[in-house]
Amino acid sequence: MFPGDSTQHNISSHVYRSFAPYGLCLFKKMSKHDAGIGMEASCGFVIIVMASFWCTEALPLAVTALFPVLLFPMMGIMDSTAVCSQYLKDTNMLFIGGLLVAISVEKWNLHKRIALRVLLIVGVKPALLLLGFMVVTAFLSMWISNTATTAMMIPIAQAVLQQLHSSEEKVDDRLEDNSKTQKNVNGMENGMYESIMPDGKMILAVANPYATVNVGFEMQEKSTKDPEPSKQEKESIGPIVIEPEDEKQSEEKQKLRLEKHLKICKGMTLCVCYSASIGGIATLTGTTPNLVMKGQMDELFPNNNNIINFASWFGFAFPTMFVLLALSWLWLQFMFLGFNFKKNFGCGGNAEQKEKEKRAFKVISGEHKKLGSMTFAEISVLVLFILLVLLWFTREPGFMPGWATISFNKGGKEMVTDATVAIFVSLMMFFFPSELPSFKYQDTEKPGSMSGKPPHPGMKPKLLVPPALLDWKTVNEKMPWNIVILLGGGFALAKGSEESGLSVWLGEKLTPLQSIPPAAIALILCLLVATFTECTSNVATTTLFLPILASMAKAIQLNPLYIMLPCTLSASLAFMLPVATPPNAIAFSYGQLRVIDMAKAGLLLNILGVLTITLAINSWGFYMFNLGTFPSWANSTGQP
Repeated sequence: MFPGDSTQHNISSHVYRSFAPYGLCLFKKMSKHDAGIGMEASCGFVIIVMASFWCTEALPLAVTALFPVLLFPMMGIMDSTAVCSQYLKDTNMLFIGGLLVAISVEKWNLHKRIALRVLLIVGVKPALLLLGFMVVTAFLSMWISNTATTAMMIPIAQAVLQQLHSSEEKVDDRLEDNSKTQKNVNGMENGMYESIMPDGKMILAVANPYATVNVGFEMQEKSTKDPEPSKQEKESIGPIVIEPEDEKQSEEKQKLRLEKHLKICKGMTLCVCYSASIGGIATLTGTTPNLVMKGQMDELFPNNNNIINFASWFGFAFPTMFVLLALSWLWLQFMFLGFNFKKNFGCGGNAEQKEKEKRAFKVISGEHKKLGSMTFAEISVLVLFILLVLLWFTREPGFMPGWATISFNKGGKEMVTDATVAIFVSLMMFFFPSELPSFKYQDTEKPGSMSGKPPHPGMKPKLLVPPALLDWKTVNEKMPWNIVILLGGGFALAKGSEESGLSVWLGEKLTPLQSIPPAAIALILCLLVATFTECTSNVATTTLFLPILASMAKAIQLNPLYIMLPCTLSASLAFMLPVATPPNAIAFSYGQLRVIDMAKAGLLLNILGVLTITLAINSWGFYMFNLGTFPSWANSTGQP
């Protein structure tokens, strides 16, 4: 929330905090005296109250997520033990394990090394630089948080753009100085000047009238042969003083240069924050709504045969992310660079452009050199990260039995999940040392000083135990525990809707939608979710919508994945407002963007995103998940 919105936000927060307790007490009193108010209405009331608090952020999101612990037992919907058990499920452990690995990557700057290396490979041509930042940001946000990725990448982009701008100023100043010194207005060779003779002829001669050789050219309409000027003409020719640009022209030139720089800065800043949101949809742990979807599926349809896992999600969402990222690149390039492909890709650039690119490349190269060579800790984190991804993909690939099925699963029951893998690798981070253990000699006269050679004869070496790759202090500082509670609140709402019968009631009311084509239903719901997520948290959006969508799908005999999956991806399409998502807020905080800039760029991007997701669910997603049939597992419900 930004300063301009603080007053309104504070007022709404005060109103909701003041009247919500009275509303809860009033509803409780009514429910006691009115037998017509059943558990469905009670659960619906809790959902409306939580939705109001989530949308207005009158209370922190995680605090609102604790409402079911208080209200469900009071209203007779669920007992306290059943409610509390929803707050730490398998999906929460997957979230925690994935974040622990991401924190290790951030701690040892492995993500920065990857980003700078890719930028050095891609190059600094305008369009390629834009593409490079988008690809790097999207890749990193697949594994670490979107917020952390944006916070790291935008300063790098700002440094590169600032160097481009300063080099452009230096080149312009140099050209201006040369023009003043050389007095060359028509692009002739140094030392050539023009003069108009009395008979209308234009004479160009060297500046020194005493030179032994004087080259002259005569420009006439009819004559093709230029006669040499006379001695008197030569003596009359001297250097013509060309007045430099006046102050007004110089200011206009500088203003245009600043406008161009600001426009490129806007495009680069938006490309980073948008790519962070787009990249997060590619993996199951990339962004929290994906985990909400996984948890809701397991809660509402416990016999779904683990249809949503890391491999199946990646197979569907990664191509979707790739297409959307390419469309975003083209759109941002058109908005902020134009469609001059020859210029954008640096083909046939002039000396000024090459000088700018050279300086920008030096900035990136300098930042990369500051990191030095890869340390033992970086190599260890990289190896464990690769191991995590391989174990996720091969646990249950779908086209063949995975290692979990062969070694651990018994009697058709799934014993090992993606959460098991994430916790295993994250625990390894606490065991592996950040350096190779070695023997060092400690000087007793200088406590804390260690060396490879004994400072005094007869001293014994001491085993130096290095710290682990990850420590709890770092975890406690960077782990977003509020998201763990927020996830649990969503699972509690879904369970309460099922136990109270609200899901069945909603399904009955939504049966008329059966006459509408499924593709149209998916498209309309994606647009609705994409619009709603601009005003509230994407986690809250998916938490509120997914149980309702699941009930609707069961009522109209439609595969739940056909609408739940695209709507989950649409919840990440928050591109229009600075308050829509943390990456947008970070980009806006640099002061180069206006709300209208983000709204104009994000509006079409939202539409492109919805169309891309709709295309994905009706093409490769349709056959991957067999969406043309109503599965048997969709008829079952979770057990209390």
